[in-house]
Amino acid sequence: MLEAWLEELPADECLRLLRFSIAGRIAVVIDDFPVVLPINFRLVETEDATWIAVRTTPGGVIERASVRAAFEIDGIDPGSRQGWSVLARGTLHHIDPDTADVRERFDSEPWLLADRDAWMVLEPFSITGRRLHPAEVEWVFHARAYL
Repeated sequence: MLEAWLEELPADECLRLLRFSIAGRIAVVIDDFPVVLPINFRLVETEDATWIAVRTTPGGVIERASVRAAFEIDGIDPGSRQGWSVLARGTLHHIDPDTADVRERFDSEPWLLADRDAWMVLEPFSITGRRLHPAEVEWVFHARAYL
C-alpha cells in the first residue's frame, strides 16, 4: 500500500476552485481570539486584483473584526479519504455599494438577506491550496463493499 500524500495546488487551480464555490468559512480575530464563521461569497477578479466579496450585518462579528483575516473553502470525500482545500489570507476592507457598478460586481447574494448591509472584501496577499490523495490499496475492491 502506498501512503496518502499531499499535493500543493497551483494558483490557477486554487482560483478555479474559488470560482465554482459559493460558500466557505471566514476566520477573524475578535477580542484576541480567532472566530471562524460560515459565509457565502463571490469571487471578483480583474486583471490587476482578486477579491473575495461578502455582505454581513452592520456591527456584527465580521465587521467588528480586525483587518487581518483568512478565508477557506474545501471539498471532502470521506469514503475515499481524499479532499482539497484553498486558503486565502489577506485584509478586510469595507466597500461602498453605491459606488459605480459595485452592486453588480461585488454582491455575494447572501442566503440570509436581512440586515446584510455591510459590504466587505477580503483582499488576499496569498492564495494557496492542497489536495490530499488517498493511499493506494493493493486490492481493486474495497473491503467495505462486502460488508
